[in-house]
Amino acid sequence: MLKLRFNSKKYEANEYLVLLYRFLVLMAFYSLCRILFYAFNPESFPKVTFQSFLTIMRGGLMFDISALLYLNALYSLLFLIPFQFKFNTWYQQMLKGLFMISNGVGIALNLIDIIYYRYILKRTTASVVDIVSYDADNPKLIGRFFYDFWYIPTLLILLLVVLSLAYSLLKPKPFRFRNPVVYSLSVIPVLILFAGLSVIGMRGGWRHSTRPINMNNAGAFVNAPEEMALVLNTPFCIFRTWGKKAFVHKTFFASEEELNKVYNPVRVPDSTGTARKDNVVIIILESFSKAFVGSLNPQYPDPRDRSYTPFLDSLIHEGLVFNNAFANGRKSIDAIPSVTSSIPALVLPYVISERSGNKINSLASLLGVQGYQTAFFHGAPNGSMGFDAFTKIAGFQKYYGRNEFGNEADFDGVWGIWDEPFLQFFAHGMDQMKEPFYTTLFSVSSHHPYEVPEKYQGKFPEGRNPIDKCIHYTDYSLQKFFDTARKMPWFKNTLFVITADHSVDSDIMEYYTSVNRFAIPILFFKGDGSMKGVDSGLAEQIDIMPTILSYLNYPYPYVAFGTNLFDPAKRRFAINFIEESYQFLSGDYAIYMTDDKLNAIYNRKDDPELQKNLIGKIDLIREQQLMKAIIQQFNNRMADNRMVIGK
Repeated sequence: MLKLRFNSKKYEANEYLVLLYRFLVLMAFYSLCRILFYAFNPESFPKVTFQSFLTIMRGGLMFDISALLYLNALYSLLFLIPFQFKFNTWYQQMLKGLFMISNGVGIALNLIDIIYYRYILKRTTASVVDIVSYDADNPKLIGRFFYDFWYIPTLLILLLVVLSLAYSLLKPKPFRFRNPVVYSLSVIPVLILFAGLSVIGMRGGWRHSTRPINMNNAGAFVNAPEEMALVLNTPFCIFRTWGKKAFVHKTFFASEEELNKVYNPVRVPDSTGTARKDNVVIIILESFSKAFVGSLNPQYPDPRDRSYTPFLDSLIHEGLVFNNAFANGRKSIDAIPSVTSSIPALVLPYVISERSGNKINSLASLLGVQGYQTAFFHGAPNGSMGFDAFTKIAGFQKYYGRNEFGNEADFDGVWGIWDEPFLQFFAHGMDQMKEPFYTTLFSVSSHHPYEVPEKYQGKFPEGRNPIDKCIHYTDYSLQKFFDTARKMPWFKNTLFVITADHSVDSDIMEYYTSVNRFAIPILFFKGDGSMKGVDSGLAEQIDIMPTILSYLNYPYPYVAFGTNLFDPAKRRFAINFIEESYQFLSGDYAIYMTDDKLNAIYNRKDDPELQKNLIGKIDLIREQQLMKAIIQQFNNRMADNRMVIGK
């Protein structure tokens, strides 16, 4: 029976009830974090209703119990040890410190994801450790994050103060046995019972057949894959992905022969014609969502939705644009392998996976042996996001970063060299290269903290989003680059490809579906004006490499997971990974597979908001087979290090 007595404005109770009380307090805090997650990002979850949110909250309890048991395993053990000294003041203060540190970290991770989710569209997983270790300037970036999003640390401090007060409100009541051995023996059954209940809670069920719950179990409580982020909590996602292998063998198809009949990533040259020796320049624009490109959104008359890329709009009318194009991932480190090596970002970014040492094809390695000079340009500090390391693996001969630029006066203070001067450096750098050459540039300025050079303050219009003026600045920098490049002798003999690394949120609700959150521009432009038009077929980043190689009449087989966009006979698709689900686009349909099981089909043309799940009404067997074949080929080849011919 619970007996409370007032003592120094605190209450005392049986130690087991105190432990239960503190655990329930943590459950309430995690539910509050879930509510805050939704309250700060309602536009990201347009299908959530009051009733469905209650289901999400209920489902989230299972994941919260599991995460909290992991986080508090040591605390619980030290709290329940069968020795009377645990009631001493010093020991109780030590326990409180351990409780506040472990659970403070958990709450902080949940709060940080309120903002970080907007950039990666999923809860943070264990891979964040590898991502952070890849970036040279992370201390500065983290400091800037807390400065710009000051309300997150403010919320954290407030919640920790309340948690501390709630913790101390009820404390264990000391009691003594004349024989300490009797007390110690009496606690052992409690420890055994607690251990058993903890295992059940961590696993998410008590049945012998129950597998430990994983992130994909959140799908049982949602109407759309993106809502899984609401059900989950960040500590759980980190625990469940720690040490997880990204590329696990799949067996959808029993034999390699059967698999290859459905899909084979080995690309045999489309033509035996004379090889072209055009220069190739790929420009990857940071955060350039399709939503920001006015010429790709003529249906929106409001200039605040359409006015941030006037130069890119003009270039689109002079080139061949794919207006139904998608990124393969949501992070910058996803984009580089996708664009330059035709490696999609599935499950985990290639560059931080356990298979990041695999030998791979890339435009740099394949064109390098064809006599091309190759170089990668990125204005960030050398080592940022591991780009310099990846470009070596990919076979780029030169890397030009902030160090090579050599003028710190043009450093933006956070990410790297401002786009305008670095793009000029890029143009003049290519002017020094021997033709034919292949280069890739990755811009940096259209990024949080959403600033432009001081001399351009007020020049670019403020939109609904703070990034809008940065998009306009980078577009202006791109215009200046082309003004310079047009005067150079290599310009007319150069194929330019312009795309984005990934999309970011805008204020156009059309771009908040799980499909359109990957929508980006892909533009092919020839300096001699020979390549023009609009192609509305599916396109994705991994298509860029095989399309370029086909255009150049590259003569040898290679491995690529994309499609030659210039061949109308090729079957097009787009694939990416969102909230533990494969998202596969084929024709008008979006197909979702979680834990190797089909869980949703939508007609994105007739149902653009993806509200009507067609499972049971339509089969799309051919499309499902293609999706499974791509996934099996990708996973098995990555796991077996067979990403190049002859491996």
